[in-house]
Amino acid sequence: MPQTVPDPFPETAPDLSVVVHGTNVQDHLPALLDSLDAHPLTGAEVIVAAVGDWAREVAERHAPAFTVLPLPDGAGDAAARSAGAARARGRWLHFVHAKDGVPAGTPPAVARHTAHLAAPVDVLLLDHVRSSWRASGLASPDGPRLARAGRDGDGLALDDRPGLLRLTPLLGNRVVRAGFWRAHERLLTTEDEPFAAYVALLLAERVACLPHPAYEDRRLRPESLPPPTPAQRYALVDRYEALLGLTAGRPAVHRVLYDLMVRDCLRTFTRAGMPDDVAREFFHRASVTARRHRPDDHGRPAGLQGVRRSLLEEDAYVTYRALQSANHARRGLRSAARTGRRRAGTRLRALQYRGALTRPVDPHLAVFSAYWNRGVACNPAAIAAKLAELAPGVRPVWVVTAQGAALLPPGTDHVVPGTRRYWEVLARAKYLVNNVNFPDAVVKRPGTVHLQTHHGTPLKRMGVDQLPYPAAAHGLDFQALLERVDKWDYSVSANSHSTRMWQRAYPSHHVSLDHGYPRNDVFYTAGAAEVRAVRERLGIAPGRRAILYAPTHRDYEAGWTPRLDLPALAEALGEETVLLVRAHYFYDHTASPLGGLRRTGRLVDVSAYEPVEDLCLAADALVTDYSSIMFDYANLDRPIVVHADDWETYRTTRGVYFDLMAEAPGPVARTQAELTEILTTGAWHDERAAKQRAAFRRRFCEYDDGHAAERVVRRVFLGEDERTLPPVVPVDDRVPAPNPEEATAS
Repeated sequence: MPQTVPDPFPETAPDLSVVVHGTNVQDHLPALLDSLDAHPLTGAEVIVAAVGDWAREVAERHAPAFTVLPLPDGAGDAAARSAGAARARGRWLHFVHAKDGVPAGTPPAVARHTAHLAAPVDVLLLDHVRSSWRASGLASPDGPRLARAGRDGDGLALDDRPGLLRLTPLLGNRVVRAGFWRAHERLLTTEDEPFAAYVALLLAERVACLPHPAYEDRRLRPESLPPPTPAQRYALVDRYEALLGLTAGRPAVHRVLYDLMVRDCLRTFTRAGMPDDVAREFFHRASVTARRHRPDDHGRPAGLQGVRRSLLEEDAYVTYRALQSANHARRGLRSAARTGRRRAGTRLRALQYRGALTRPVDPHLAVFSAYWNRGVACNPAAIAAKLAELAPGVRPVWVVTAQGAALLPPGTDHVVPGTRRYWEVLARAKYLVNNVNFPDAVVKRPGTVHLQTHHGTPLKRMGVDQLPYPAAAHGLDFQALLERVDKWDYSVSANSHSTRMWQRAYPSHHVSLDHGYPRNDVFYTAGAAEVRAVRERLGIAPGRRAILYAPTHRDYEAGWTPRLDLPALAEALGEETVLLVRAHYFYDHTASPLGGLRRTGRLVDVSAYEPVEDLCLAADALVTDYSSIMFDYANLDRPIVVHADDWETYRTTRGVYFDLMAEAPGPVARTQAELTEILTTGAWHDERAAKQRAAFRRRFCEYDDGHAAERVVRRVFLGEDERTLPPVVPVDDRVPAPNPEEATAS
C-alpha cells in the first residue's frame, strides 16, 4: 500500500477544507452556500469549484469569504473535486456536491474533531440525513453502525470492522486526510462517486467514526436525470470487479464487498427497466463477476433471496425472468382483487382511448390547450399562429370546454373534453401543446412530442417547491403532478431564472427551450396602428392615461379580499386617467360601488377581455402586486408600480424565489396612500424607476425579442438544429412596441 504523503501545510492552515463542487443542479447550490455562510467557519475554509456560469454567479455572491474556482460548462465532478483539492489548504478535505447540503454548524464541529485524530487515521466517517423532493432530513440507516464502531481517536482498521463497507457509499459522508487524498488521487478522482467512496475505505490505514449527521444527501428524482446508457449500466459490474481486486488477502473485507456486489447487481437488474438485450448482457457480466470472486466458503442465504443468487451465479437469465414474471402475476391478481370494478363510464372511456392508441400516430396532428381548456390563448396560441405560417401541413385542434367553444374564432377546429373525438385526437396526435398539463390518463406514446409552454415567470414557489407551504400545497397530489411532468419533452423558458426554477420545481428529464415566451412576441411586432386600435376598442380616448391594475390570487384567502379602494384611487387620479381592472371578482354584482365610475369611463372591467397582451399594449403603466404579468409587461419598457401591502404574509404562506421588494421593476407602494402619491407625482416614471426597470428587463426579459414563436416552431415542429435558429437579440438592441403617447403622435 502506498505511503501517505505528509501534509505540506504550515501551522496556520485550517484543519478542514470544505470543497463544494459541481453544477447548480436544480438550483440547490444557493441554499447550500447560504447555509455555509450563515455560521462562523472556525477552523475551516470553503472552496467552491463552480462548474458553469450559473454556479459561478451563485458562488461569487459569497466571495471573498469563500474561494471561488470557476470551471467551464461540461467539467465533470471528478475534475471539480480535483481542482478544489488542489487549492485547499486544510489538513482534511470534505467534498460536498452542489446538489447536497451541510447541517448548520457542521464544518467547525468536524474541524474540531479532526484536530484530535491520531496520525494513522486517514478517513473520518460521518452520519448523514437524506432528502428528496418529497421530504427532507430523514435519518440514514448508517447511524447505529457508526455508533457501534465508537469514537476512538486512534481509529480502527477496516479488516476489524468490515461491516463499515455497508455504509452508504458517498464521498460526502467521509472526510479524508489531505495527504491521503494526494497519495491516492489517481484512484479517488473518478466520476463514479460510490467507487471513490469505497476506495477511500479500502485504502485507509485506519478510519474513525463520528456518529452525528454532518451531511445531507439529496436524492434527485431518477426521472429528472438522463436515462443511463448501456455502458453506464455495465459500469456497475466493472466497479465491483475493480473493487474486489483491491481486497486480495483480506477475506473478511472481500466477503462483505462480495455481498454488496451481488445485492446491487440484482437490485439494478430487477428494478432498472433495462431493454432485454441490455438486461441480458448485464446479467451475464454480473454472473461472470459473481463466479470469479465468490468466496470458497461463502454460503447463500435461505429462501427466495438464495434462489436469486443461485440463478445469477449460474447465468440462468431465462429462468430468472420466468421467476420474475410469476411473482408479478401473483401481485397483479391481488391488486386487481383489491381494486374492484370501475364505473361503466370510466371503462367505456378507457376502452375508446385504448382503441385509439392502437392506431398509428398522425405526424400532421397537433393538439393545443391553454388555461385548463379555456380557449385560444397564451403561448399555445402564439405557437399555433406561427405554426400556420411556417408548417401549414400540421393540423391544429384545440381542446376547449363547451362554454368556451362559443367564443372561439370562426373556423377553429376543436374538441370538447370527454367526447369520443377528444380521446381520439389525444391518442393520435404527434404534438401535444399546453401551458398547464393534460389529464393524468393521457399516455405518452413513443414518437410523440409533449411541449410545456408555461404561462408566466415564477416569483411564487411552483411544483414540488410548494411542499413546505400548506396554503399552496393544499389538495395537490405531487406524485401525480410529477407523473404528468415526466411526459414533457420540452419546457419553454423566457429567462435563465425560469429555466433554473422549472428544473427545480419540476425535477424531470426534459429539454429547456431557452427561446422566450411566444405570447410576448407581440410586444416587439406590434406597431402604432395596433396600439391605437386596442385603445379604441377599450374606449380610451387619445391623450388619456390608461393604468392596468392586475392583482394576483392569494392561496391563503378563501375568497377575495379587496386590496385597494378603487373608487378612491380613481378619484385621486383624476378625469384624465382610466383604470383598466383585470379582476373579474370585483364586479359580480350590479350594485357594485364601482358602477358610477364605470359610467364615467374612468374604470373599465377588462377581466373577460382576451388576449391580455392587448391590455398591456393599451396601458401607459402597470400596477400589480405579485402577478407574473409584471415580467411580460417589462418587455414594453413602460412604467411598473408594485403594490405590496401584504408582502410578508404572501412570502411566508406561498413562498417566493426572490425578494421582490429588493429587486422590483419600479417603485413599491406598501399602502394605498403611497400608491396614490407615486401615481400622482413623477415617481412612477422618473429616473430611478427607469433604472429599476432596466435591471429587471435585463434579468427577466432575457430571451423575449419578438422571435420566440419562430424559434419554438422551428426547433420542435420542423426539427431544426438549435444552432441554426434565429439568435436572441440583445435587450439593449430591441425596439418594443410604441407606447400610447408615441402611437398617438405617429
